[in-house]
Amino acid sequence: MPRFVRPAALATAAALVAALAAGCSGSSDDKGDKGGGTADGKPPVARGADPEPKPDPSSTLPASVVAQKLDWGRCEATGGKGAPGAEWQCATLKVPLDYDEPDGETIGLALIRATSTAKKPGDRIGSLLFNFGGPGGSGVSMLPVLSHSYDDLRERYDLVSFDPRGVAASEGVRCRSDKATQAAERTDPTPDTPAEEKAYFADAKAFGAGCARAAGQLLPHVSTADAARDMDVMRQVLGDDKLHYLGISYGTELGGTYAHLFPEKVGRLTLDAVVDPSAGAVGHAKNQARGFQRALENYLKSSGEGPEAGTRKIVDLLRRVDAKPLRTSSEGRELTEALATTGITVALYSKQTWPVLTNALEEAEKGDGSALLELADAYNERDASGRYSTQSHSQRAISCRDDKERPTAAEAKARLAEFRKISPVFGGFMAWDTAGWCHDWPVAGLHTSPEVSAPGAAPVLVIGNTGDPATPYEGARRMADELGEGVGVHLTWKGEGHGAYGNGSDCVDDAVNGYLLKGEVPRDGTVCAS
Repeated sequence: MPRFVRPAALATAAALVAALAAGCSGSSDDKGDKGGGTADGKPPVARGADPEPKPDPSSTLPASVVAQKLDWGRCEATGGKGAPGAEWQCATLKVPLDYDEPDGETIGLALIRATSTAKKPGDRIGSLLFNFGGPGGSGVSMLPVLSHSYDDLRERYDLVSFDPRGVAASEGVRCRSDKATQAAERTDPTPDTPAEEKAYFADAKAFGAGCARAAGQLLPHVSTADAARDMDVMRQVLGDDKLHYLGISYGTELGGTYAHLFPEKVGRLTLDAVVDPSAGAVGHAKNQARGFQRALENYLKSSGEGPEAGTRKIVDLLRRVDAKPLRTSSEGRELTEALATTGITVALYSKQTWPVLTNALEEAEKGDGSALLELADAYNERDASGRYSTQSHSQRAISCRDDKERPTAAEAKARLAEFRKISPVFGGFMAWDTAGWCHDWPVAGLHTSPEVSAPGAAPVLVIGNTGDPATPYEGARRMADELGEGVGVHLTWKGEGHGAYGNGSDCVDDAVNGYLLKGEVPRDGTVCAS
């Protein structure tokens, strides 16, 4: 049972599809390093000795954790990509499995960095930590791919990212085989009969049982709060007094959670494409149904088609695909309703991919589902050999540990009309998903919505994009409000796509760079025109 979006939707999908839209299969990093230089042929940047760890005197964690020295070395190939160039270094950070037992068992977290290009030691501020979304996205794989967008930031920071616990190289959870994952793509995400409903919930139960078998004792310890505590260990081990951070999509929930747990350690935090911290599982589903419908209508307007007529046409296409999947050029695979919906959804993450969506829909109308399948595979991180990443497994394990709400099948059915009114295209999928995603999950959830209040913290820059499909704009204002007066600083961009920084607005980029590089806090309520 695939889920095409989560309350904290993937920033990585936008990057993957942008590459697909550009007609390329990967970044320059895919070629690996051919010598002693960086991926672009420049020599690696020289730097002095690493800063010493700075354990907090008040920390209850053992010195073996907060005073550990990282053994940075050459990165290996990861995430189906070749090893990044020589400017990239990787290490493993040791953290407690259970923070209630800090002297107990530890697990390893995969880290990656590119050191600062600062010409003088005094120009370097420290480390800037990134989380690109998910939950379940691999920062180790994504930072080298996206790093060209952060050249200005690298002038004063070491760029650092990581695979959160339970993700990819950090004890990555894999709950079912690739063969079973592909088979599950045939499960109807909007069941129309008792038999389809039974299969839908049986698949959900089987997935959870697989996670319990594969992850074992790790499964109760993959929450966002655990990941936030891991980030504070990173801060200390990297030698920083404060945490400087750029979180995108789910990364905003992680950043807000960190600010709540460690307000006095907040440095320069930027949250972009913000998850609404006031919404529970059902509220998030409504938000996203509304956000993706809004983005779809904006897309339809841009293509010269009326939103109502265009929406009806897509609804009709999905009904036909539900009744009879489309042929594709991928041997042994058809385009199902789940895959078609995923393909449409992911193309809405970026305005750059709207032309790709137009082509894919035109082909589907002619009976060929290949282009929509290719889009869905990009989101699902399925490579040409049929291998899937752990992203969808980790995503579900983390979110179901976080989310306390467990709507029933009857409650989902009762909400169908309301959801379909919000979005004729995505509403039914999202309504059923409220009940199916964490159905019969083997570990209880922790909260209805995350706590992000951070009284006394330094200002946190919160950016909302009015055309964001996955994390609708309204969530940014709510995040700023919940962080607290004098903490949350709200910036609006009147644009399209998932996220604002680096998406074409000089106004947004200047505000973020001014804040992260110079400590200049924008005026709360600043609006950047498209």
